[in-house]
Amino acid sequence: MNLRLIIWGAVFFALFSCKKDVGKPDTGDHGDDDVEDITPGKEVLVWVDARSNVFGTYGRFHDKDEARAVLDTLKDCGVTGLVIDVKNSSGWTMYPSAYTDEVKTLDGKNRLDDYVPFMIAEARERGFKVYLSIVTFVDGDRRGFGYVYDHPEYRSNYESVVVTNTAGELGPISATGRNVFVNPAAPEVRERALNIVREIVRTFKPDGFILDYGRYSNIAADFSELSKQQFVEFLETKYNNTQARQMRFPQDIVESWRESDGQMLPATTGKYYNQWLIYRSSVIQSFIKEAKAAVKSVDAEVDFGVYVGAWYGTYYQMGVNWASKDYDPFQDFEVRFDWAYPGYGETGYAEELDILMTGNYFTQIMLSENPTTAHLKYHWWSIEGSLNGSEYITKNRVPLYGSLDIGNVGYSSKSEITRAIKYILSRTSGGIMLFDVVHMYGAPYNQLKQPLFDAVKAGIKGE
Repeated sequence: MNLRLIIWGAVFFALFSCKKDVGKPDTGDHGDDDVEDITPGKEVLVWVDARSNVFGTYGRFHDKDEARAVLDTLKDCGVTGLVIDVKNSSGWTMYPSAYTDEVKTLDGKNRLDDYVPFMIAEARERGFKVYLSIVTFVDGDRRGFGYVYDHPEYRSNYESVVVTNTAGELGPISATGRNVFVNPAAPEVRERALNIVREIVRTFKPDGFILDYGRYSNIAADFSELSKQQFVEFLETKYNNTQARQMRFPQDIVESWRESDGQMLPATTGKYYNQWLIYRSSVIQSFIKEAKAAVKSVDAEVDFGVYVGAWYGTYYQMGVNWASKDYDPFQDFEVRFDWAYPGYGETGYAEELDILMTGNYFTQIMLSENPTTAHLKYHWWSIEGSLNGSEYITKNRVPLYGSLDIGNVGYSSKSEITRAIKYILSRTSGGIMLFDVVHMYGAPYNQLKQPLFDAVKAGIKGE
């Protein structure tokens, strides 16, 4: 399995101005063979990243007239809704919050004072659905600003402790030059995030709420003293392990490490490694349940969802099991996962969701387009294969929105973007999410260095 993709997802802020977890490059231009007719009524959602669209060099959402013009074009393309980022990787919000600071100026650009209400009002005027999103467990920008830097005690207690080198040395994640994840197992971290969730739903009354980065940073996190204490209790409670308190931490989880493209990965695993994976995914599953309850406690009609990378085969490294709770990867003899362990399937959280966005960030669309995948049904690094896999492991318990990164993935032409959009809309139960609007109008922000609205419109309208 190619781990390069998951590494790109972990370091995206450092590589591009506006990027989510990305897939691997592939092949070339293809025709419309094997692309089915588009089923009408599917949602077409466009992500609006705050940093790139408001504060970025080519961003247009700091000006109301420019923002309205972009939204008008999206309407013409056939877009039906927006996902508006209202808490970014700094840990600050795009509105006045009782629980964090407000980001008004960044990189020499000023935000509209009424940015979130303005965006919601303009979206409603065009008949768009409004989904609001937060970067959940990231509270500090890699460049040295954000909530954790404004609150040193919070940072010292909850900044994620990670493996920093192949010797297995531990340190704060900020020392690695990455954005500052905080420990999702910490009750104080979770409560702060839940307060922000409730505040957003109560204040803005969106159609839906989306968690982004509701996960650990990667497999090298979190090895804090708090995580150790919780893991010991987890072993004692779930497995009746009387020796857990004598463990060598973290060597009994991972004995040795290797580096691949700047990412620390296990070289030799320890005796508690599989149980550690279950513990971490249990932490995230429990938070998903709490976040759903937080949303529904304010307004039961607001949809609750998440964005995740579509590459389930390696996404366990993030502590996330977005499959159905009734899917057991350990007992799956058709799609084998060598990391699976009895009990891991119990940590699935698909049933908690009203909407699931999977990042199908690959240039290969159909399995038949590559001889190495032509005979496969499930393949996590192609659009068709990853959609097949997503439907399979979620058991179709949640509306699925396949997602494209139309700017950072190296499509060979606009026609390939169009074809990918057509295919996802023909396949998914919910619709599609396009990341990000800045790539459509900001030519320097996409790989083709061209405006992409025409390609998007052709894909949505089946032209």
